[in-house]
Amino acid sequence: MASVLVLYGTGEGQTRDVAARITETLDDRGHDVTAIDADDRPATVDLDGFDAVLVGASIHAGTHQSSVLEFVRSNRAALGAMPTAFFQVSLSSATEDGRAQAAGYFEAFVDETEWHPDRVGFFGGALRYSEYGFLKRLLMKQIARRTLSDTPEADASGDVEFTDWDEVEAFARDVAAFVEGRLGVAPPAAGERTESE
Repeated sequence: MASVLVLYGTGEGQTRDVAARITETLDDRGHDVTAIDADDRPATVDLDGFDAVLVGASIHAGTHQSSVLEFVRSNRAALGAMPTAFFQVSLSSATEDGRAQAAGYFEAFVDETEWHPDRVGFFGGALRYSEYGFLKRLLMKQIARRTLSDTPEADASGDVEFTDWDEVEAFARDVAAFVEGRLGVAPPAAGERTESE
């Protein structure tokens, strides 16, 4: 069993939901997982207590959360000495055409932080129209029309979700296998119950 930190930044909550699914998947695999919102983290987070770290951020106006950037910059040396992963949530990742733009956001993140995670995942985000003010709702509808040709149906609140949850779980399992391999930790046997069950 490994001790894993999942630290994330979120705007309207979709990255929090992705982090929760990753946490659940790692927990089901038998690992001890701590999830922390970057905006609510303590002034210092002692990474010595963790075997691996996943960092997640969403894209708003072409940038990641400053709290996530600050965390990575402050902990770059520690992150470089352990298994790590990064996941990014954005509307750009919702379409094949937008994947290059999403990759560009990640490249800018690497340039700014000088951190090179071992694994990277890009996931489609969500349009939370029910949480936007009038002007932001108009702006987001214009962006969606320009960038998302096949927009899924909105729910009763008008919200639209683009996250592929199977892809999120596959990413979490891949990260778990990588961490287990690096640390020499055996994965749970098929059908074996974990401590969380």
